[in-house]
Amino acid sequence: MSLLMLNLNRKKLKKGRLLFEMASKTFLNLAPKKKQRITTALLTEFSHYPLVKAQVARIIKNADIARGAFYKYFDDLTDAYDYIYRCALADIRPHLSSNSSATELLDATRDFLTATSASPYFEFIKLHLTVNEKTIVFTDHKRQLAPKRWALINLCHQTICEAMLDPKHTADYLARLEAVSLTLFPTQKG
Repeated sequence: MSLLMLNLNRKKLKKGRLLFEMASKTFLNLAPKKKQRITTALLTEFSHYPLVKAQVARIIKNADIARGAFYKYFDDLTDAYDYIYRCALADIRPHLSSNSSATELLDATRDFLTATSASPYFEFIKLHLTVNEKTIVFTDHKRQLAPKRWALINLCHQTICEAMLDPKHTADYLARLEAVSLTLFPTQKG
């Protein structure tokens, strides 16, 4: 699923919570320092370990909270991961509408890569794209897109993946994306 065009159908999970719903109200209402300490511990864990190898034990040790408190704030590790994922996207993802032009998608891809490279979320996003994204089930709205738009969104996503893994060649990946975009949408200048 493209980080740029993430648009999810919400699915019911246990306890009536929704997939990609925010953390508990208890967590959201914590004192800012405590919430930041927990958020930092989550970011550290999910930047160094894939979701399937992440451990509540390391998170609670780094956050200096009890195990019971963790489960009061989050249903499970996936819920905690979702919270950090949303924080990262809120911090670095460009806002796009569902009818953004090819040029706007290219600009958003550039902006995303620039923002991510200077972000504390860089390692988290990199691990998300290379490992975790494959283990999380998204309801994919891309199948409803016109074929050319679907292709461009997937190419933007692939460009982000390649540039995150090989930052020295980001300009090359973006140039290739722009060339393909002009082939798909010749009336728009990239």
